[in-house]
Amino acid sequence: MASASHRRPLRKRRTALAWTVAVAAVGLLVSLVIALRPGGEPDTVRTAAGASAGTRPSASRTAHDPAPAPKPSTASPSSTVSPSSATPTATATPARPSPAATRSSAPRPASGTTPLAGRIKPGTTYTGVATHYDAKDGDGACLYGPSPDLMVAAMNHTDYETSQACGAYILVRAASGASVTVRVTNECPLPCAPGQLDLSKEAFTKLAGLSAGRIPITWSLLSPGTSGTVSIRYKTGSSRHWCGIQALGHRNPLARLEVRSGGGWTRLTRTEYNYFLSPGGTGCGGSLRLTDIYGEQLTVDGLPVRPDTVQPTRVQFTRR
Repeated sequence: MASASHRRPLRKRRTALAWTVAVAAVGLLVSLVIALRPGGEPDTVRTAAGASAGTRPSASRTAHDPAPAPKPSTASPSSTVSPSSATPTATATPARPSPAATRSSAPRPASGTTPLAGRIKPGTTYTGVATHYDAKDGDGACLYGPSPDLMVAAMNHTDYETSQACGAYILVRAASGASVTVRVTNECPLPCAPGQLDLSKEAFTKLAGLSAGRIPITWSLLSPGTSGTVSIRYKTGSSRHWCGIQALGHRNPLARLEVRSGGGWTRLTRTEYNYFLSPGGTGCGGSLRLTDIYGEQLTVDGLPVRPDTVQPTRVQFTRR
């Protein structure tokens, strides 16, 4: 029988052997786990591979990475250059100008013509029909007021042209050879056709009997002789804060009315009732500038705002 002192070393050796086997088993298990996980290689191996591939860009970008530089545009040059430096390419198709652009780029009329004339132009003969109406005191849509001369007419809606025909003198001729000169003070609404004149009964009888009712005519614009001058009237309710301005007694049709504003002139909007409006009061009571269809300009200074008062001036347009 062995002594106790001999059995104790044997147990120690067995214990050491058990620990060695356990450590070896754990090591084998760790190796198997590393070999079988995704990537199939230890972290140290993958880290080294990443370092060697550092010159290749990453396929993805995180929020902290700088944004990549924009790619060169593939659009045509005309879409990337400024308008001031753009030049058409050889394959570009030039855009067709709109009718409005064609009109605005048309050459200016030569001297002596009518650059501001609308539908009614000097030197042009128009064909239409004449009818008649009861003009009463001669007033009408132009709001000139009563007239002692009843040789007046209402212009058809189209040729009335937002009251630009107001005050125009028209020579009317009938097929019989008879003629009469009338002043436009009214508008003949639709269905009055382009070219049609609705004459006062007094004017119509100069061409034919009233029983004719409707006769063919030709007519043209006149620039009559007159000893009168242009007058100005401010509309009812006008003040320094809002005003409507009307010109009366002008020899030639009026194309524009402007008011002095700051260091220049402001063009007022014309209404169908033949007043030019300044809704914000600009120029009310100040200097005025009148322009006829021939482009001649008249300046009127210092007329106060006096509603419903006809204020004469010392100016008149040239006879044409």
